[in-house]
Parts: sequence; structure tokens; C-alpha cells
Amino acid sequence: MLTVFLQPAPAQSMTPTLLMIGLMFVGFYFLMIRPQMKKQKQEKTFQEALKPGAKVVTTSGMHGTIFSINEDGVVLETLSGKLKFEKAAISRDFTIARFPETFGVEKKK
Repeated sequence: MLTVFLQPAPAQSMTPTLLMIGLMFVGFYFLMIRPQMKKQKQEKTFQEALKPGAKVVTTSGMHGTIFSINEDGVVLETLSGKLKFEKAAISRDFTIARFPETFGVEKKK
């Protein structure tokens, strides 16, 4: 006759599980959180560096030249007149220094 005894599982350490969870948090930080913070910092410095006369493109794709900068926004001069936008709506700089190939100038190395 065969007798089967039910025994509790041997006690296992929680260290490997906690180590894996910790590694996952570190991975998320370096793959998701850190690049996002770096991008936000670049956007902030870009918006602070805007000056009147700079050619820019808005997030909606409108091209224009910065006419004036106020506390609450930016006034762009476009072909259709002057329009007011939020600073956050300026997506990129469109000057010769940033995109020389657009203006037919070779980029300096």
C-alpha cells in the first residue's frame, strides 16, 4: 500500500523576488522616466531661448517669425498676419543655424 503524506513546501527566501522587482523599477527609470525628464528639460530651455526674429514652426505646422514674446504667449508674424500662440505651441526652431540644408547652406562640421 502506498501512503502519501502532504507536507508544507519548504520556506523560500523573498530575496530573489524583491531583487527582480527592484531591477524592474531601475529598468523603468532608465528606459522611461529619465528620457522623459531629459526631453522636458530640453523643451524648457528651448522655450526660454526664444528670441524675436527667430523663424519657428508651431506644433500645428504653421511657419512664422517671432514678432514679440509676452509673459502669456508669443506673437508670430505669418503671411496671413500676426497671430498669438502659447510658448508651448512652438515646436522647433527653423533658422539657418539649426536646419542649414533647408536654406541651401552646407552644415559645418
